[in-house]
Order: sequence, then structure tokens, then C-alpha cells
Amino acid sequence: MWEKFSAWVSANPDQQLIIGIAIAFAIGLILGLLFCARRSKNASSRSPKGDQAFFKGVQYILSNDPDQAIEEFTKSVQLNSGTVETYIALGNLYRSRGDIDRAIRIRQSIILRTDIEEGIKVRALIDLGLDYRKGGFLNRAVETFLKVLEKQHSNQEVLEAIEKIYEELKDWEKAFAARKKLSSLTKGDHEHILAHHLTEMGKACKEEGALPKARACYKKAISTYMNCVDAYLHLGDLYFSKKEYKKAIATWKKVATVAPQLTFLAYRRLEGAYSQMKNLKPVEEFLKECAASNSDPFTHLALARYLYNEEDYQGALSELRNALVLDPTFWEARKFMGEILLERKMKDRALKAYRDLIPYLNVPFLEFQCTNCGFRPNDLQWQCPQCRKWDTIGFKDSQQDDPIPAHQPPPTFQEAPSINPVEEE
Repeated sequence: MWEKFSAWVSANPDQQLIIGIAIAFAIGLILGLLFCARRSKNASSRSPKGDQAFFKGVQYILSNDPDQAIEEFTKSVQLNSGTVETYIALGNLYRSRGDIDRAIRIRQSIILRTDIEEGIKVRALIDLGLDYRKGGFLNRAVETFLKVLEKQHSNQEVLEAIEKIYEELKDWEKAFAARKKLSSLTKGDHEHILAHHLTEMGKACKEEGALPKARACYKKAISTYMNCVDAYLHLGDLYFSKKEYKKAIATWKKVATVAPQLTFLAYRRLEGAYSQMKNLKPVEEFLKECAASNSDPFTHLALARYLYNEEDYQGALSELRNALVLDPTFWEARKFMGEILLERKMKDRALKAYRDLIPYLNVPFLEFQCTNCGFRPNDLQWQCPQCRKWDTIGFKDSQQDDPIPAHQPPPTFQEAPSINPVEEE
């Protein structure tokens, strides 16, 4: 009978196709039945008590009670050790409580398991890196995150985490490389962060004595983001250290163009330059230009200090009065006025100036606050020490609830000032 059936199939090619389809269908049906039976068995093996403990743990998380959540998740694991999601939740809770050792052990146990899919293992690897970072094991965290990037080259969360660690380690070249890759993957304002990384690279080079490389970093930072005030300031410092005073002043002067509210940072540098410079004409021109265009107390104070050094005491007092008209709380101006009046033997006027100063002695003229996390540093910083965001520290105005950003947005093409930050040597 089998021989007749074989001969019939061989003689009819169309019948071969029909029979092949039927056999494949039968095999698929059998495999499907086996899979369903196995799934049903696994589902029946789950402990209802374990599920109940898991859901209780979730409820405690939502009600912000991590201790009770940990207790319930631990019960769930004891009743059903096969639930990976419970282990993940436990690890996150241990990390949030600062119990890094337990969190790390849980991640490692997930990674070593052979019965879970690759995506869950990668997530556990990311969480392990976050655990290491929280515990202060920065090098281990980087190694772990790099393993993730071997599997997922464009993982934005991991690249951002690596960048922050490199910033903490002051490895600015690698931080720059991480941000550069992020900029190719995501839209957003990356230029100002890249410019800060380049500026920090320049500072490190200057400390090592590699001045040409430092200068190149500063200039690249400015060409990357033309509003990078820190790059202008340190490029000017570098020129000044080489006694190239005109270039230093020209570079500092650009701060007044790209960020007028931060020009006072350049004034303070000029004040330290008076004794070193023989020809102060460029300083005088710069300060007078700024006084004409920037109506702020710091400009008039800086010009007053310059005039004082030039022994123009009446001119200095006049500029100090202009500063106090703009802001009566500017105690630095009142203090300097008192010093000049005492020196010029005008004791009565000096006494009045100091009497007016007293109410403002405990009032800082400049207060700063992070627009992202609310942290209040004592001075202006380009990166918030608390949330690690760049250019979020702004001026805190006592008359306003929100801080005024110190960071200027990049100008549009039409508004961009016509300056050339890279000068020929």
C-alpha cells in the first residue's frame, strides 16, 4: 500500500505541495499545543500569595513607603523566585535607600540567569552601572556602561550617564566625545555643553603648561558656541599671562558683546591688570565704551577704579555716584567711596558714606540660583554643583520669584555680532 501511495505522489507534483503544506500545518499545531500546555503549567505554578505580595509592594511604592514595599517584594520573591520584575523592583528600592551592596547583588543575579531574555539582562546591566555610580565606584560604573554600549551603541541614557561620570572624573576629552555622540543621536542644544567641555580641556592644558593647545581649545570652544563667556575669559587670561595685553583686552571686550550682563567678570580681570600694563589707553576706551552702552552698577564701579588708579579722584567719585543711583544697595560702591573720601581727608563725607553702607553689609549684591534644581551657590558657576546641568545658574533678583538666567541663548543668524574669536598670531 505504501509503495502505491509513493508512486502516486511521484507521478503527481501538485500533490507533493499539498501534502507538504498539510505536514507543516500538523507540526505547527503540535508545537503550539505543547507551548500552550507549558505556559498553562507555568501559570498554575505561580503562587497567588506571591502575586498578592507583589501588588502590595507596588501599592506601597505609590504611597511612598519604601520599607513596606521592600518587605512585600521580599515575600513575593520567597514565594515565587521566578519573577524577574520583583527582583528589579527590589534592586531599585535598595539603591534608593543607599543599600548599594544588596542592589548590586540583585543585578548580578539577574545578569547570570539563563532563563530570561537579553533585553532584561541589558536593563539589569544599566541598573548595575547606576548602582556603582550611586555607590561612588565611578570606574566600575564606566566599565559597566561601556559593556552596554557594546550591545546597544546608541543608548542615550547610558551615554548621558557616562558623560556625567567623565565630568566628575575631570576627563573632559571623553566627556566631549560622549556629548558629541549624543548630539548626533538627539536634537537639542548641545553646542554650549560641547563648548564648556572644550574650555575645561583648555584649562587643563594650561595647568600642564601646554599653552598652544590650551589656546586652540578655547578658540574651538568659541567657534563651537560663540556665547561661551568662560572661553573668552580664559583665552584673555592666557593672552594676559603672555603679556599680550591688547589681545587680552580685545578678547575680554567680546564678553560685553555676547553677554552684557556678565561683563563684570571682565572688569575684575582688568582691575588686576592695571599694575601690569604700561599703556592703559585700551582699558580706558573699553570701560568708557561699556559705560556708554551698559547702564549697570558694575560698569561704573570698574570705571571708578580705573579713574582712581589714574588719580582722577573726582571722576572716580562721580562714577560711584552713578553706580549708586542705579542700585542704592550696591555696598561695594559705597565702601570704595568711603575709602576715597577718607584718603582725600573728607572725613565728614566719608562718615556719611559709611553710615549709609551699614544697612547693606549683610545683603549680598549678587545672589545666584539654579533654574533647574533651585540650588543657590555663593558665586556664579557654569555647571550647577547639585544637578550637574550646564548654564542653569542665574541671578536671583529679590524682587522676582524666578532667577534671571545668566546664560544667554545663542543669537540668531541676523542677530549674531560680527566678531572673530580666532585671531591670527
